[in-house]
Amino acid sequence: MEAVYQRYGYDFRHYAKASIKRRIRNLLDCKKFRHLSEVIPRLLYDERYFEQVVFNFSITITEMFRDPNFYKTLREKVIPYLKTFPFIKIWHAGCATGEEVYSLAIILKEEGLYDRSTIFATDFNDATLKKANSGIYLLKHIKTYTANYQQAGGKESFSDYYYAEYDSVILDKSLKSRITFANHNLVTDNVFGEMHLIFCRNVLIYFDRSLQNRVLKLFRESLIHNGFLCLGNKETIQFSDVNYDFDLTDEEAKTYHIKTVEDCATMPAATAS
Repeated sequence: MEAVYQRYGYDFRHYAKASIKRRIRNLLDCKKFRHLSEVIPRLLYDERYFEQVVFNFSITITEMFRDPNFYKTLREKVIPYLKTFPFIKIWHAGCATGEEVYSLAIILKEEGLYDRSTIFATDFNDATLKKANSGIYLLKHIKTYTANYQQAGGKESFSDYYYAEYDSVILDKSLKSRITFANHNLVTDNVFGEMHLIFCRNVLIYFDRSLQNRVLKLFRESLIHNGFLCLGNKETIQFSDVNYDFDLTDEEAKTYHIKTVEDCATMPAATAS
């Protein structure tokens, strides 16, 4: 990991060790290497091979309306607050292949917020960003996506948002009009300022404690006062340095909002941030 960082600038040194070991074992199995020492020279001197490895190290497990109850909570507890703003800026960090970005776009459309929203969807993997930007997904997943959408409180027919072609579906172009896909590395890059809402779901679980803390501080600095942060259902800010900067909006959905200046003023001096 140190060699990869020095050679390419990708920093995996603070990913959770169990996650890194699992991906390295997969790498050895796929390429039929017996020892890690066989991989290292190729990794450092063959840039195309390194790109394959980066893809393997990326977190690309996702689906549309993943965890439907989360999206239902988003409609009920977060969207009403966002409606009070004339415009909304959203950062979807670690967007992978984009299914959850488009899920959010659909909710914003149905709630009348999409046309005054700007969504920045970021990942460090250019291959996944290219797929996300295409908005093309396998037809075989649509049954699952449709069920998720319905459970998430969908107000229309899910088929209105795509059309099928051969074994794929292409999402409606209108869903992409307010989305900007961009390369951003949570490990090494800086803040996105003045966001009303940040999504980073099921990413922090792959980081060790120090990197989680670094990323959560990044999110804190990127949010407006009373802005919202949405994490995965197995993730928490409880043991981080930003814990006292946020109030919990919903325990099950793991949504938080930044405390107002007035809230912070009433906190004990020892814990105020």
